[in-house]
Amino acid sequence: MRLKWYGWMGLGIVVVSEILLFARQPFVSVWFTPIVWTGYILFADALVLSLRGHSLIHDRPREALMMAWLSVACWLLFEVHNLPLRNWYYVGQPETPWIRDLAYLWAFATILPGMFETADVLEGLGFACRVQTKPRNLSPAVLAGMFVTGVAFVVIPPLLPDHVAPYTFGFVWVGYILLLEPLNMQLGVDSPLGSWEKGDPRPALRLLAAGMIAGFLWEFWNYWAVAGWRYTVPWPLDFGVYYFRMPVLGLLGFPPFAWECWVMFQTLKRVLRGDVLWRSGSA
Repeated sequence: MRLKWYGWMGLGIVVVSEILLFARQPFVSVWFTPIVWTGYILFADALVLSLRGHSLIHDRPREALMMAWLSVACWLLFEVHNLPLRNWYYVGQPETPWIRDLAYLWAFATILPGMFETADVLEGLGFACRVQTKPRNLSPAVLAGMFVTGVAFVVIPPLLPDHVAPYTFGFVWVGYILLLEPLNMQLGVDSPLGSWEKGDPRPALRLLAAGMIAGFLWEFWNYWAVAGWRYTVPWPLDFGVYYFRMPVLGLLGFPPFAWECWVMFQTLKRVLRGDVLWRSGSA
């Protein structure tokens, strides 16, 4: 399998940064998360290009750049949710404020591309390629119910008392799917639920699997990094069994997280007229 030059560069970044991390090189130890995920994204994109003949960075560079900025915006929304819910916090960040903010921005910018490139790799490898279901039309009442439930899931948890709110982040983790998928289906934008309704669950399954893979990688790499995040998930969600630093039940949040990030990205793409803005940057 032949890879574009930037794929080999990305793989090299991953390998070298891991070596330097275990050697406790100061810069890499602090900046490891954005560095290793940048390398992973470059490698994954080149792999997608080799498997499918087209990829995000190679064929749609303007979309890739905007995806990075929207990744920051989407994650900051979850950070706002986390202020009252208090499910995680950060350690080991640079002390200088502007450098610390740069580290946050770089790390946050890799979240959406990391998951979506993983989903594209799975598609290129033929993951779930033969899975089909019977088409089922979702009635307007069902879609309206999903929307209302989604609003409740994202609005109510932050308003709950301090001793209750930390238990409710799971609702936020699926709330944006319920909130935005009905809108996206009505707008005619790329919708995993819309595809599933037509008998094609593959986009949703790829996103769910990509979220889990990315989650495993996030927690694996976070365990070794000096600058990273720690969890304050309450019992019984945290009952003492971990995948590195993540309570094992918390891993269940990564698959829907990938799906909801996709629907958030597609909604913002439509609102910002991304198809028009990026067309001249596509092959």
